[in-house]
Amino acid sequence: MLNDPLFILAAVASLGVLIILMIGIGGFAKGGDFNRKHANRLMRYRIAAQALAVLLIVGFAYLRSKGG
Repeated sequence: MLNDPLFILAAVASLGVLIILMIGIGGFAKGGDFNRKHANRLMRYRIAAQALAVLLIVGFAYLRSKGG
């Protein structure tokens, strides 16, 4: 499984979601100017990255079930 490029890509995408989420939570906790300027943009980035990660995970699971 670790040799499968789609698995690695899905794992990297999931890690990207985690990083964006942590930046957003940190900005929300701190508040202030950063949160006002970037909160909505970070949320949009997280949703897009999360959708990509889910598609990659579903694609990986589908291909593994077909034996590919």
